[in-house]
Amino acid sequence: MNYLIVPGLNNSGPKHWQSFWAKSLPNAVRVEQRSWDKPQKEEWVETLDKAVAGFSSDTILVAHSLGVATTVLWLSEKLAEGNVPAHVKGVFLVSPSDVDNIDIIKSFAPMPLVRLPVPAAVVASDNDEFVTIERSKFFAGAWGASLFRAGALGHINSDSDLKEWEQGRAFLAEFEKSL
Repeated sequence: MNYLIVPGLNNSGPKHWQSFWAKSLPNAVRVEQRSWDKPQKEEWVETLDKAVAGFSSDTILVAHSLGVATTVLWLSEKLAEGNVPAHVKGVFLVSPSDVDNIDIIKSFAPMPLVRLPVPAAVVASDNDEFVTIERSKFFAGAWGASLFRAGALGHINSDSDLKEWEQGRAFLAEFEKSL
């Protein structure tokens, strides 16, 4: 299995679990956006599209925060085109930022609320400052995704200091078994 790591706003720094996973997961590649601090929806979605096209075998997208919105926007476009790449086996969506309600990322709004064309899992924190647990549940339901509740981990980012985030790896393993 390949893993495409899809960071959010400001990238995922060296203390972020995504940075640990990019090094420790076999066959992991990280999406590199041109501008991490001034995201442009079309550009981010196009960059993700090119990154996915770089794979030809089974791949799971592992997205965080604004990377979740980027992934869902990309998938909804592919669904509308009838062109979902067959090698994308699932999406693992951690801490979906609420683009409809956060000014700095409102250019990514509205968040698509369509059933995703691939298996999906949402991982949510009970005390995320960028999305309520209720909103995460709503997104998971709209996307046809399973939901993993991680407890009180904030935004599940560098500030959470999770290192390899073993709980997340267990969620990912459980998700992979369902594919």
